[in-house]
Amino acid sequence: MKLRVDGLSVGFRLPGAVVHAVTDVRFELLAGRCLALVGESGCGKSVMAHALLGLLPANATVTGHAWLDLRANASGGAAGDSGDGGSLDLVAAPERVLARKVRGRLIGLIPQSPAAHLTPVRTARSQLAETLRELGRTETPDELAERAGLRPRDLDRYPHQLSGGMAQRVANALALAGDPPLILADEPTTGLDRPLVDATMAELRRLCDEGRAVLVITHDLRAAEQVADDIAVMYAGRVVELAEARSFFAGPRHPYAKGLLDALPSRRFVPIPGQPPELTRLPDGCAFQPRCPRATSECAEQPIMSGVACHHA
Repeated sequence: MKLRVDGLSVGFRLPGAVVHAVTDVRFELLAGRCLALVGESGCGKSVMAHALLGLLPANATVTGHAWLDLRANASGGAAGDSGDGGSLDLVAAPERVLARKVRGRLIGLIPQSPAAHLTPVRTARSQLAETLRELGRTETPDELAERAGLRPRDLDRYPHQLSGGMAQRVANALALAGDPPLILADEPTTGLDRPLVDATMAELRRLCDEGRAVLVITHDLRAAEQVADDIAVMYAGRVVELAEARSFFAGPRHPYAKGLLDALPSRRFVPIPGQPPELTRLPDGCAFQPRCPRATSECAEQPIMSGVACHHA
């Protein structure tokens, strides 16, 4: 299985304005690897993930491609809809294909704040059972729960009776119900204390080591360092640096990426000055230039992305 995102852009039409939430994003994600998409809140990370699943509101315009190569996936039933025998363009796929062949079966979503996404008046067991039934799986809720680190008796609780860690494991179980080759984890550590963050990242790493491709969206760089093979840094809707995790944490090349690491308490603990631009009024050239200590007149032109999008990397 391989995911290849090529020139993906997302805009939201508003009265008198367009929000340029994602602009010309390109990356590849292979089976058995984890890509962490990092950046400040509001930079477009979650929008990009929801675009892959067709979960955007009606005022969204999506262009570009997101090819899901199924030739390495034995259960890749959606390949026939692509016309080439192996790849499905998630952007061009109709809703019926996304709903019946992609969501849950080829791509599992672990949502932000899992407890808020569970039905409050139904037990975890009933929600797992319904998901398995809809996906046509023969596995039982207890078997699925065991894979996600839950005890069978935990399934008889309602969402308000679940701890943060238990709710996270239920969300993991729901994402795994269809045995998808690709997992999207959208801010999976939000609201968790550090031990639960560590446990969640260890679980995602285990899924990756089993052969799944994992895309983690997070603003927690420490969590990203625990799990990622590769790092993609987003700023104002663009990927500005794409690197192997080890080299990124040893020495990022983009000034914004360096600023993110310098802001960590374990490092310099120095915040990046200024504020991100409004996505309805992006500046010409590099969007980071008003905050960048290296900015020159060259930065009035958009830099070409080649591992890093910066004239002064």
